[in-house]
Amino acid sequence: MITWDIYEIRCDCETLHGVKLRGRIRKFTIDNGICCLVENASDEENVVRFALTVGLDAAKVSEFVRSILPKAEIVDSLKNIPNPILSKLKVNDVSRYENA
Repeated sequence: MITWDIYEIRCDCETLHGVKLRGRIRKFTIDNGICCLVENASDEENVVRFALTVGLDAAKVSEFVRSILPKAEIVDSLKNIPNPILSKLKVNDVSRYENA
């Protein structure tokens, strides 16, 4: 199973949703051969989450984000998560699911 490390982008002085940030990150990671998921958070205001496969260094993506948004804060959120749902991290709690 593929597992992911999740990071959050926050910025108090810039809007992150509706400015094509996700698309820019996706294009950058595709162009650079980086396996990445990226989504707007729906459980927190003005937060974008991205996930990289475990073991990948987030520095390249973080530098790219800061080149677009110099005041952005990129923080580690969760590590080693299987099949993440980035919009609402609480959905990743496997105890919520019943056995079929």
